[in-house]
Amino acid sequence: MQPVTLPPPRPAPARPPIRFDRNELAGAFGDLGTDLPLLIGVIAASGIDSASVLILFGLMQVFTGLWYRMPMPVQPLKAFAALVIAQKLPGRLIFGGGLAIGVGMFFLSVTGLIDALARLVPKAVVRGIQFGLALQLATLALTKYVGADGAAGYALAAAAFVVTVVLFGNRRWPAALLVIALGVAYALVFKLDLATAQKAVGLHLPAWHLPETPDILTGALLLALPQIPLSLGNSVLATRQVAQDLFPERQLTTRKISFTYALMNLVNPFLGGFPVCHGSGGMVGHYAFGARTGGSVVIYGGIFLVMGLFFSQGFAEVVQIFPLPVLGVLLLFEALSLAALLRDISEQRADLLVALLVGLLSAGLPYGYLVGLVVGTAIYYAMRRGWVGLGKL
Repeated sequence: MQPVTLPPPRPAPARPPIRFDRNELAGAFGDLGTDLPLLIGVIAASGIDSASVLILFGLMQVFTGLWYRMPMPVQPLKAFAALVIAQKLPGRLIFGGGLAIGVGMFFLSVTGLIDALARLVPKAVVRGIQFGLALQLATLALTKYVGADGAAGYALAAAAFVVTVVLFGNRRWPAALLVIALGVAYALVFKLDLATAQKAVGLHLPAWHLPETPDILTGALLLALPQIPLSLGNSVLATRQVAQDLFPERQLTTRKISFTYALMNLVNPFLGGFPVCHGSGGMVGHYAFGARTGGSVVIYGGIFLVMGLFFSQGFAEVVQIFPLPVLGVLLLFEALSLAALLRDISEQRADLLVALLVGLLSAGLPYGYLVGLVVGTAIYYAMRRGWVGLGKL
C-alpha cells in the first residue's frame, strides 16, 4: 500500500502591495471636497487646536492606508460635525463624545453584534443609504460650492467639469490631478495673500487631553447618539458593501471595519483629534479618481500631516484660497459614482423602490439615516412576507 502523500501547504497570500504612482496621487483628492469644509467648520466653531485636528486626521489616514492597503480613507463624523458647527460646542464635549462613540463601536465589534446587524439589513437598504449620501453630496456641490466665486467660479467649475468628463477613468492622465492643478493655478493668480500664508508657518504638535466623565456622558447624549445611525449605515454597512463591489477578493468584514473605526476614536480624543469614521463615499471617491491601493490614503494623510505640523495656525483662513468650485466638481463626481451603485439592483423593481425610498428619507429628513434604515428594512421584509404589494411590481 502506497503511503498517502499530502500536498505541500499553500503559502499564505502576500499582503496586497501599496503603490505610490500618479493614479494613487490623483485618487488622494477624491474625498477632499467632503472633508475640508467639515474640518474648517469644526475648528472655527469650537476653537479646538487646528494642529491637533489636522495631525491626528492625517495619522488616521496613514494608519488605515497601511492597515487595509486599499483606498479606505477616513472622514470626519458628519452628523457629529454638523451639530458642533450649528451649536458651537466646546472641545471638551467633542473629545468626550468621540470617546463615547469609540467605546460603543468597540463593544459592537468585539461582541459580534455588528455582524448580526449586517445580516439583518438587506442590500437594497444599504444601496438606499448610499443613494441618500449621493443626493446630499450633489446638493452640497451644486448649491454651496459651484457658485461660491460668482461668475468666475462658474467658469472655473465648467472648465473643471469638462476636464473631468473627458479624462474620467483615464489611468495615464488622471482627471483629478489636472483639476487640482487648475484650482491651484487659479488660487495663486487670484486669491493668494502672502501675509496670511506667512502667519500660518511654524512647527506645532498635538496637545494632550484627558476627557472627564461628565463630558463623556454629555457628549454621548448630544453628539454620539445622533451619529450612530449614520455610522452604522454608511461608515460600516455601506462601506463593506462598496469594498465587496470594488475589491471582492479582499472579503472585508463589517467587524474589521467597525474595529478600526472604534480604535481610531479610542485614540483621537486623548490627542485633540476630531472623531472620525470610514465612509462609502470616501472609498468611491478615491477609487473613481484612480486609486486602487492604500497609497492614495497614505498620500492624503501625508498632506494633512504636513499642514498640521507646519501650516496649522490660521488654517481656516489659508485654505480659503483654494477655490470651492473645484471642490464642488470633485464632490459632484463622487456623488455620481455613489448613485451609480444602484445599477446592480436596477432590474429588481421592488428592491430599487426600497433603495430610492431609503435614499430620499436619508437625504431629506432629520435623523434621516436612522429613519431610512428602520423603515427600509421593515418594508423590505414586509414585501418578502407578502404583507405589502410592492414585491409584485
